[in-house]
Amino acid sequence: LLLSVHDLNAQSICNSTYRMLCFTCKIIQLLEDAESLKRIFEGSFLVSNLGVWGLPSPFLRCPSQRLLDRVVRRYAEVTDAGSIFMDHFTDRDKLRLLYTLAVNAHPIILQIFPGAEGWPLPKYLGSCGRFFISTSTRPLQEFFSAPPEQAADLAYQLLEVLESLRSNDLNYFFYFTHVDADMFGIFDNGHLFIRDASALGIIDKQEGSQAAARTGDNEDIFSCLVSGCQVQLSSCDTVPEKQSLVLVCQQLLPQLLQGKFPSPVQEEIDSALSLCNKDASTDMEVLGATSRLKDILRLLRTCDPRFAYRYPDCKYNDRF
Repeated sequence: LLLSVHDLNAQSICNSTYRMLCFTCKIIQLLEDAESLKRIFEGSFLVSNLGVWGLPSPFLRCPSQRLLDRVVRRYAEVTDAGSIFMDHFTDRDKLRLLYTLAVNAHPIILQIFPGAEGWPLPKYLGSCGRFFISTSTRPLQEFFSAPPEQAADLAYQLLEVLESLRSNDLNYFFYFTHVDADMFGIFDNGHLFIRDASALGIIDKQEGSQAAARTGDNEDIFSCLVSGCQVQLSSCDTVPEKQSLVLVCQQLLPQLLQGKFPSPVQEEIDSALSLCNKDASTDMEVLGATSRLKDILRLLRTCDPRFAYRYPDCKYNDRF
């Protein structure tokens, strides 16, 4: 997958600095010369006031030290992963990490929350320059015209994924800032995953964020080079638990479920969707509506070889 946004950001920084098109500009050298990066080169930890605060990625809108340590410990592009200390990072390693976080945190999220540990994400296979490679999936949009039993299965999986992001053993609350059908994909075995994690934000429910300790000096180093550090972010406390569910109920579930089932099942589905897709609904109302929708969808799923990710287990396990 080509991340062309990297090129756009690099060019905008070059243009802002030199006030001219500089196609030969070396972004790494330019950033190394920036005064705001001196503390990053000298630091042994990735902390919010060393270049992280203000990065435009929703992933780091509300960073905790526990989350930042996880980033460093699991960052796969250095040879000595596993430590929260950055002593084995070169200056360019640090810049590469920060720049990736600033432009598109998707490959970082794949590394630190791997699918092998149960997270609903595809496997990260590596990167080279502005390219990163991961396992392939078909976008959810291709399944909008799927037969009823497959639509019910995908909708149920989608709600399960959102539940795992909202409530998990590590006490991280993941939320989407926006959703579209291309953000979710389906493997050949019918298993649904998050295909694009670039719109995922994370709030640490265990440790909390470091927002309260921030000052005006902690700015996004990359935006400062371009736009003069005009960073205004709302409080992390304003993100409701219902946010991802409302977005999915508005944008995706109607496309999957509308007009697929006989009465009165379709009316029950439509009633649940009409409540969970309203911004004015409370968290409890949305959570209750989606829970009721999951109960309906669970009974509509079939157990046969078309759903290889849960077959033949579904014959012997009530979980499926």
